[in-house]
Amino acid sequence: MSKLTHLDDAGRARMVDVSDKPATAREATAEGYLRMAPETLALALSGQGKKGAVGPVAELAGVMAAKQTANLIPLCHPIALSKIDVTVEAADGALRVQATARTTGPTGVEMEALTAVSVACLTLYDMLKAADRGMVIEGVRLLAKCGGRSGDWKA
Repeated sequence: MSKLTHLDDAGRARMVDVSDKPATAREATAEGYLRMAPETLALALSGQGKKGAVGPVAELAGVMAAKQTANLIPLCHPIALSKIDVTVEAADGALRVQATARTTGPTGVEMEALTAVSVACLTLYDMLKAADRGMVIEGVRLLAKCGGRSGDWKA
């Protein structure tokens, strides 16, 4: 297993120095699910809940969250995103959230994609909780990343 890059030789947390890394095109895609009762899913898809259409609000929340990742995750670098796309769709008794983040810079965008998915799922939960408090957020994971020194990776 490789050395953890956010710890120095004494085990103290540190921000990784990326000043010598070249700016390259980078992209990451993540996903997550909000599982719910069939009646709640039908309500979410109808757009007729008390809080309106939940998908577009969650998508916007995901975009906004991706842009705030460095403020939420202590050792993340603030990066200029060139793209963040968040989608919410029905999938096997759940709402599936997928986010793709893109940048050209010295560090990757995995955390931005994962943050977008996580906050979009939380937003969906918030908007639907009056109908179903038993919902479960699950399966938040990185699906793929490309670019950078470590190259491409797919789940």
